[in-house]
Amino acid sequence: MRTRGGAAIGLGAITAIALTGCGGGGAASDVDFSADATGTLTAWAFDNADDVGQARLDYAAGELDDVTIELDATAFDAQKFTTRLASGDVPDVVQMDRRYVAQYAAQELIVPLDECFQAQEVDPDSRWYPSVVDDVRYDGRVWATPQFYQPPAILLNMRVLNAAGISPDQFDTSKPDQLLAAVAALFQESGGVPTRLGFDPVATGQAELWILSQGGTLVDEDGAPTLDDPANIAGVELLKQIEDAQGGFAKVKSFSDSFDTFGDDNPFVADQVAAQVNPQWYPNVLAPYLDQIELQAVPFRGVGGQPFAVAGGTAFVIPAGAKNPAAACEWMADITSADAWQAAAEARGNTLKKDGGINTGLFTGSPEADQKIRDTWVKPSDNPDFDQVIQTYYEVVDYGTTFGASPAGQTIQSELTNAITAALLGDKSVEDALADAQDAAMRAYEKAAG
Repeated sequence: MRTRGGAAIGLGAITAIALTGCGGGGAASDVDFSADATGTLTAWAFDNADDVGQARLDYAAGELDDVTIELDATAFDAQKFTTRLASGDVPDVVQMDRRYVAQYAAQELIVPLDECFQAQEVDPDSRWYPSVVDDVRYDGRVWATPQFYQPPAILLNMRVLNAAGISPDQFDTSKPDQLLAAVAALFQESGGVPTRLGFDPVATGQAELWILSQGGTLVDEDGAPTLDDPANIAGVELLKQIEDAQGGFAKVKSFSDSFDTFGDDNPFVADQVAAQVNPQWYPNVLAPYLDQIELQAVPFRGVGGQPFAVAGGTAFVIPAGAKNPAAACEWMADITSADAWQAAAEARGNTLKKDGGINTGLFTGSPEADQKIRDTWVKPSDNPDFDQVIQTYYEVVDYGTTFGASPAGQTIQSELTNAITAALLGDKSVEDALADAQDAAMRAYEKAAG
């Protein structure tokens, strides 16, 4: 399953988990990444591996003939991790959300991987998109091997748009007046309760997208939070205008929370939305319903009019004190290699061929792998509009921007969500909400960064 606006599980990801805190020790200087990969490798937090994940796991295992891999296929739990570290039971590899990598790097709970990449002849800046590797780059070093980059775009319910005489190009997030006019024309309500959203911006789930696209910032070059940057006001105010045009945030949120997002009565089948911001994986959810919907897409655009994308993903780290870092290093290089992704694409392709589905590609975080998969597996279907949706996501992936790596990454994310909620509800002014969020995030940063 997947959760809207958050981390993804299945449909192309091994899993996604969020480390909320841990403890442990170990010195990075003790790590010898050039040693032969032998012995036992312990890996943790790989629950719910789908066909893509299992194919990559199988490929990496096949590359390490002299290594016994012990895979803990359970979800990450912070308390359990702390207990394991305290007892000396330290995993060799842990999977976590990229937003939290810098936090553990600052606390020296994971080891930097620059020497690992050198030993495996991996150039991070060519293997991954710049925005992806920058998510895990902190204090001049790279601390994780990232995976997945599923950018957002605006999905359009063309049945609704055509009936109202609204064209796709009116959903241009760089032109607020034009956008708001389209939202107002498409919105419907009954008795003060929304029955159709002209545009679901997924405000609290995509807050960073709206702020960064409008010229705002989340962190500075040192990773310190910048939530009270005056440039952040524009994105929040645009969100508020969109919500207010549809009855206000409280009503919009209550309505959207009722959506059968992954089911037969999803908001495009039920005509509950005319447009909605969605990451690249969501068209996979809608693909089985193409005989019931008319779908197109347009890029999300930044303030200058260019496509704009920001999206998270997961990453593999080596905890400080890991017993077999050399094997962990080689395994991480293998499982994020182009060959591993080709194995995954073949598995997904065979699954879709069996089920009669449409291949939307895999957005791996690696430009080389993405292109090879697209060339081999993404072919025109008998639905030109859905092909246009797939094409749109491939167009926007090159416009990625990093969230910015920060030791307070987790707190920045949660405090920004709190600030957006307070501002959209009208409980605080935008300026006050962001200022309060900044104070809390700065306290977390100062504690984490020492």
